[in-house]
Amino acid sequence: QVQLMESGGGLVQAGGSLRLSCAASGRRIFIIKTMGWYRQAPGTQRELVAVFTSDGSANYADSVKGRFTISRDTAKNTVYLQMNSLGPEDTAVYYCNEEYYRTSYVNWGQGTQVTVSS
Repeated sequence: QVQLMESGGGLVQAGGSLRLSCAASGRRIFIIKTMGWYRQAPGTQRELVAVFTSDGSANYADSVKGRFTISRDTAKNTVYLQMNSLGPEDTAVYYCNEEYYRTSYVNWGQGTQVTVSS
């Protein structure tokens, strides 16, 4: 099955930017339905940040609209998350995610830590 590997996290000051990458490797058995990014801050539930839906459009959480941009390079099997105007509220572990048709299996990466200092 496909393995998802995130990179690009780190420590940044408020107002700064980071670009996360998620590289997919391996053979996909199922067709992708959605792919994108979630995050989880300490003591909270994992939440959607930005995803490409089944029709190829991008959906964003209200809290990141206008600041974050999801993109992908299909030739490289990589999804990106450009994060601008970061604030302490964006501090979390960011996870790459794929969901597929015809299966309830959800694929997660190992996560990458993003810490924004005030």
